[in-house]
Parts: sequence; structure tokens; C-alpha cells
Amino acid sequence: MNDQSRFGRSQRTTMVNGILVLVICTVIFQLWLLTATMEAYLGGDSTTAIPATLASAACLAINLGLLRWLYRLG
Repeated sequence: MNDQSRFGRSQRTTMVNGILVLVICTVIFQLWLLTATMEAYLGGDSTTAIPATLASAACLAINLGLLRWLYRLG
């Protein structure tokens, strides 16, 4: 059995919808993180910039991993 044919169309659709929900949640978190970080930075607190950058990079890594998994799903 081929690796691409082990999931039916409805199963792949469900998985793609689940991935889309995760990506949307991650992007919303990144937008909130950017807003909170900019507000803190403009308020004079520059110590939040590095942790926020690392958290945003982790969100990017999660989204890239989901994209890679989506391409492999085929």
C-alpha cells in the first residue's frame, strides 16, 4: 500500500482542518505577543524583547513543522 493512499480524502480533510486551526491559534498568539512586547518596549521595559523573540521563533518552528507534515501528508 502506497504511503499517500493510507488516508482517505475525508481523513486528510479533517487533518488539514486541524492543522489550520493550530496555525491560526499560533498566529493569533504571535500577534498578541508582538503587541504586548511593543507596548512593554515603548513603556521602557526592554527586557521582554529577547524572550518574546524566542517565543515567536518557537511559534515559527511549530508552523514550519506543521507545513512540512502537511506536505508529507500529500
